[in-house]
Amino acid sequence: MAKEKVIPVHMIPDVGSEVIEVGNERFLQTNEAMFTFYKRTKGEHSPYFLALKEQKTILGGRCPECKIVRVPPFELYCPECDFAELELIKMPDTGVLNSTPPITYFAHSLLQHQVPFGRGRVFLKGADTALPIHVYTTKGVLTPRIFKKGTPVKVVFRDKRVGKPTDIFAVPVSELKAAQRKKRGLLESELDWTSAKTPKVPKPTKKAKENLSVVMDQLQDLGREAAKSTRAQNNLAGWKRTIQVKTGGGPFVIQIARKRLKFQEGTVKKADFVMAVKDPGLFQNWMNFKDSLTNAIIAEKLWISKNTEFTTVFKLDRIPRSVRRSKS
Repeated sequence: MAKEKVIPVHMIPDVGSEVIEVGNERFLQTNEAMFTFYKRTKGEHSPYFLALKEQKTILGGRCPECKIVRVPPFELYCPECDFAELELIKMPDTGVLNSTPPITYFAHSLLQHQVPFGRGRVFLKGADTALPIHVYTTKGVLTPRIFKKGTPVKVVFRDKRVGKPTDIFAVPVSELKAAQRKKRGLLESELDWTSAKTPKVPKPTKKAKENLSVVMDQLQDLGREAAKSTRAQNNLAGWKRTIQVKTGGGPFVIQIARKRLKFQEGTVKKADFVMAVKDPGLFQNWMNFKDSLTNAIIAEKLWISKNTEFTTVFKLDRIPRSVRRSKS
């Protein structure tokens, strides 16, 4: 296997230039580069990070005098006991959140593939300090109701670990099977990320079907306009997705491929992920800039089956704006 690079290849722009439009003016933009690579050592804290990377183990630092256990072992000597040297001990991988974690939906490029994630602090069993850690759910997209103070969680290890804090994350214990709860060193690949249960939508009524028909006409118009917009094509470049949408007016499909966006009523045999919404009028609000799909998900008006598809949602949210700007 080819080694991965610090900067992923897809983030490196091609040599050349492009014309961008701001208002009614045209500007020339060229692709340049500035290199700032560096290496750093974990120094005295290497045992903690090596344990994450090589042993799938979380270490804590316990004072032999006062018995306080610090996780992670951010100190080597106890400030309460005349700087007695702490001993490293193996910690359990379960605990509870010490507060309701804020959720990050918009992150910089290096963490974009991980959103949305909660930024929590977990008291592992036997620890006196809280471990900073990202929290996720396997039941669809992460929303504010999933976690709160006191939620029991289990630490899960990334399949590929390099010795960083992000080598681990936490999920609710309630989402795991009995064997997973007991297993030490549980890997992310051992979780069922496809177990999200699609919310029920109302059975289509005659009026709801008529409303969906109106929405579909507008969506198809948007697709045709996006095909004429260079901006919209750039938003969709290099992306391919088939999305099954379930609404109270009936199902339809969104297809992204070859810089094009298409909409059609009905179902598809295989979709990359599922969206569910009671009122198809939500997509009218999206096209008319009254509400973004991202905000609708956060407000739990729109449900998606995969937490990892937020990048697709971001791309869709850009389309109405790009089409409008192309017309101005």
